[in-house]
Amino acid sequence: MCRAKISWVKASDYKDSPARTPLSAVIITKDAATQIEACLASVAFADEILVLDSGSTDATMEIAQRHGARVLHQDWLGFGPQKQFAVSAARHDWVLCLDADERVTAQLQGSIEEALVSQRFQAYRVARANVFMGRVLRHGEGYPDWSLRLFDRNHAHWSDDPVHESVLPAPHVQVNTLAGDLMHESSETLAAYLAKQNKYTSLQADRLFQQGKRASVAQIAFAPVVRFIKFYFVRLGFLDGAPGLVHIAIGCHNSMMKYAKLRERQGMPTRDTA
Repeated sequence: MCRAKISWVKASDYKDSPARTPLSAVIITKDAATQIEACLASVAFADEILVLDSGSTDATMEIAQRHGARVLHQDWLGFGPQKQFAVSAARHDWVLCLDADERVTAQLQGSIEEALVSQRFQAYRVARANVFMGRVLRHGEGYPDWSLRLFDRNHAHWSDDPVHESVLPAPHVQVNTLAGDLMHESSETLAAYLAKQNKYTSLQADRLFQQGKRASVAQIAFAPVVRFIKFYFVRLGFLDGAPGLVHIAIGCHNSMMKYAKLRERQGMPTRDTA
């Protein structure tokens, strides 16, 4: 897809323009003291920064308040409902939704500002660039990792999914693409990343089970293989070196574990018995 060329301007040039619609940057947090400051600095151009915290015991809220953010508390509802709660609490209809370990690049800021002036669309997606094991992934499943993050809340909302949530635009809404990357700069160790993925696969299995889905032996065996071929070879993940290989391998393992855990929830043995 071709991307429009963006002429860079200072945030204040658009922010002070009477044609610029106001923006709320919305961030959900819990114990994100080591990550939140860079995130807040990257969205300083927003008219409001809203941080919805779910019970941090570190300095997350103090750092957010020091940066002028409006800080609210909400017990954890699951990723989708938590983000939608934050969107509903924002002061402005136009929202930019981020996680604490994400940063808006200068080019992305410029395209956001331009979108807020033109107001031609009600929702925009952005390419998310994942930083994994110290490397920016530009291939495989690590890029462009399209995410709908900028939208008018009257025309889109977060899904109710407790994990792997997404923004759902209204049927009439045409989603446009913003130039520039949203950097996902997780500073966690590989061990912490694996622990998080284990939690995610459990939540996915729970959701599938509640939807009445069933896992077959074929899904457990072949879903990881198909995923590896798609992202490592077809999507050129091998060009991201060892970090790309590890990232895709973990994704394949997650695919297998999601179905294995679903199988476990079905109250069936892990293999068919004749």
